[in-house]
Amino acid sequence: MTRTASGTTDTIDVLVVDDDFRVAKVHRTFVERVEPFRVVGVVGTGEQVADAVDALHPDLVLLDLYLPDVFGLDVIPRLRTAGHDCDVMVISAAREADAVRGAVRHGVVDYLLKPFAFDDLRTRLERYAHQRGRLLATVVHGQADVDRVLAGAPVPASTAGALPKGMSAETAALVERALRDAEGTLSAAECATSTGISRVSARRYLEYFHTTGSAEVSLRYGTAGRPERRYRFRGRPTGLRPGGEARA
Repeated sequence: MTRTASGTTDTIDVLVVDDDFRVAKVHRTFVERVEPFRVVGVVGTGEQVADAVDALHPDLVLLDLYLPDVFGLDVIPRLRTAGHDCDVMVISAAREADAVRGAVRHGVVDYLLKPFAFDDLRTRLERYAHQRGRLLATVVHGQADVDRVLAGAPVPASTAGALPKGMSAETAALVERALRDAEGTLSAAECATSTGISRVSARRYLEYFHTTGSAEVSLRYGTAGRPERRYRFRGRPTGLRPGGEARA
């Protein structure tokens, strides 16, 4: 993803790496449902990764660890040695502590366990896009700015990004008020009822607040079916002013 002189954001190009073509197809479908991401290639072995990165220059690699020729994490130093600075997100069934620690040491941006639902990947992709945009927009004037970036703290108002494409400040303000007014936690269905927007839209805005650190999520388990995601307000998202106006 690059930022043009006008401040607009281009697509985030993704390379999917998985040796199971059926799984890779699902991952590709999931990624392309999330803006501004697009899949530029799919490969199934570690040896193919370097060639694909050379040719396609992706911003982000979704990397499986159980590849037929190498362990996935061994691909990362090869990419760095070749001069590639693309980010890597691990998507794997590997639950071993050594694999997770190794991924952290190699600087991956996230680690998602298989199997997972679309919403699990979407949340991580949107968080990645938000953090990447924040870093691209950050101007470092001194040590305080460096410390803020390393801590993952919000950037000052002058460098904060706008809402994701397709989201409005007015609707975000409605959802924020619903979160603030909620006694305890709020579900997407309850948010939709109180704001008059669709449940799907309510869920998207709530997840956006979660990715920006403005809301926390907990799961409520019922007697059957999937657990319900519930949200609690923590603070104002950095892209909004009081009253719902987006910062310039």
